[in-house]
Amino acid sequence: MADEENGAAGAEQPQIKMHVLTQFVRDLSFENILAQRGTGGEVQPDVTVGVNLDAKKRSAEHQYEVIAKLKINSKNKGTEDDLFLLELEYAGVFHVENVPDEQLHPFLMIECPRIMFPFFRRIVSDVTRDGGFPPLNMENIDFVAIYRQEIARRQAAQQQQPSGTA
Repeated sequence: MADEENGAAGAEQPQIKMHVLTQFVRDLSFENILAQRGTGGEVQPDVTVGVNLDAKKRSAEHQYEVIAKLKINSKNKGTEDDLFLLELEYAGVFHVENVPDEQLHPFLMIECPRIMFPFFRRIVSDVTRDGGFPPLNMENIDFVAIYRQEIARRQAAQQQQPSGTA
């Protein structure tokens, strides 16, 4: 019996399994404001990139959809005039097994976007180039930092809610 207990205690966690089933553009919008309005001088782009992530369970067992929502705005440094606005929702469907429940949310919000990143970075580069601008080659995104910021934001929001309300 002691051998069984030691064997059970020494049993390893099952290997995490993750497969990308598909990746796709859910929504894409590119507004070339500069071309619509024209420019009367030198353009020095100042680009800001906003990233939001979402994940949800799909009806099939062990399948999750992860969505990266990007909002990229470029303004002229000197005048603050808008140059372009790119909005992209990029999704991936993942088959994930053997991730402990308490680690599933961070896994979906960090590891899955890391896998998707090179694909949506290429889309951003192609769209900005095809829009008449130099290709925007996004820097790597720190998905761990984004996850931590979102957790901190949620905790702060919970603390500001009045307690004991009925």
